[in-house]
Amino acid sequence: MINRRHIRVKVMQSVYAMTHAQSDNLVKEEKFLRSSIDKMYDLYVLSLDMIVRVNQLAENTLEASKKKFLATKEELNPNRKFINNKAVQLLKESTSLQNYLEETKLNNWYLDSSYVNNMYKKLLESDLYKNYMAEEETSFKKDKQFLIHFFEEFIAPDEKIAEYYEGENISWVDDIPFVNTWIVKTLQELKAEKPFVLGKMYKNADDEAFVSDLFKKVVLNLSKLEEEVADKTPNWELDRIADVDMILIKMAICEFLKFPSIPVKATINEYLEIAKDYSTEKSSVFINGVLDKTWKDFDKNGRLKKIGRGML
Repeated sequence: MINRRHIRVKVMQSVYAMTHAQSDNLVKEEKFLRSSIDKMYDLYVLSLDMIVRVNQLAENTLEASKKKFLATKEELNPNRKFINNKAVQLLKESTSLQNYLEETKLNNWYLDSSYVNNMYKKLLESDLYKNYMAEEETSFKKDKQFLIHFFEEFIAPDEKIAEYYEGENISWVDDIPFVNTWIVKTLQELKAEKPFVLGKMYKNADDEAFVSDLFKKVVLNLSKLEEEVADKTPNWELDRIADVDMILIKMAICEFLKFPSIPVKATINEYLEIAKDYSTEKSSVFINGVLDKTWKDFDKNGRLKKIGRGML
């Protein structure tokens, strides 16, 4: 499921796009933001489906080999350990996964089967596969471990698949690392004999509401937030501050003032981490200095009104 940090990243990207396009259509931009997050769930499902498709290709290949006119003994009695992998079977038999694929018409790996073929070929040639197939002992734990390694070592870092995703949806470029982590966590949580059910996009209703709340409160208060930044950076001309840095500072200040249940430290830590990934090398130091000065000034002047867990 999406976490608060990635929600902030999505909001940052939408605010950046909106300001650079000089758009004032809040409804349209919020709809685009929501769509971007919803599409991330498609990426999550497609990544799971790649595992299923590779396994299905392995089975189809073995069945075809058995029907050869001069099939070898090995082809007639193949090693089915990967095909029967218990962790994969949970994904293949998942009603929620199959329903989602059908309802959203996510038939990418049928239309672009070359990616599945390439992945299967890479797997067959790997020591990971050879060692797994050669091991006589079998268990759900070992099956799951193999599946996790398969995803981490082959699917997740595959550049061709990453390029394909980028071509399908430009917003997926920034979502891939997050979704890959999400997939690994999903595989780790698989339980023997317990049907696999797709998880929800959001942890709870508060996180879902946070998307719109943060976006709207930042966009509707951009001018006021800019004044706050100018007041805290008297030795800087605002146009010298990197665009992404400015947006991150505004978003953090917005959280200081308009989200009483979010702790100051949590806000600062989240935006510093985002700055490390999306801005310049020195940005996090600059942003930390501005935000530290800002929240202390707000606190001193009684403008920082935190409640509940926001007081931590």
